[in-house]
Amino acid sequence: MDLHTRTVWKHTHEKVISSPGGIDGQLIGYGEMVTFEATHFLVRQQLTSKVVAFEPPYMFTDQMQQGAFHRMTHIHEFEVLGPSSTRLRDTLYFEAPYGWVGRLAKRFILQSYMKNFLEYRNKQLKKMLES
Repeated sequence: MDLHTRTVWKHTHEKVISSPGGIDGQLIGYGEMVTFEATHFLVRQQLTSKVVAFEPPYMFTDQMQQGAFHRMTHIHEFEVLGPSSTRLRDTLYFEAPYGWVGRLAKRFILQSYMKNFLEYRNKQLKKMLES
């Protein structure tokens, strides 16, 4: 979880506020939950996710339990490409709240915002792991 907060956009001021290992916990496993606090679109908000699938070292899936979205599922898949090379594939499914207004926001704002968020995070993660 420490890697997560160190690799996201700085302007979000993201931090862990609750996790099974305390706020400094490094690992999370099946059935465990974590709550992050961050600022998105100038609003300070919290998101609680639960690990609902866990097959180390190949994949894990977390699902929003509480937060700004109507629903959100994030699948993290790891594929070994060679002795020192691994591919991470992120698949994010989410639905915005507020009916048709949320669907418009998702289409015109949230899809690109979340894509950019994940791409930035993954680039930072790659840099950290390769250094």
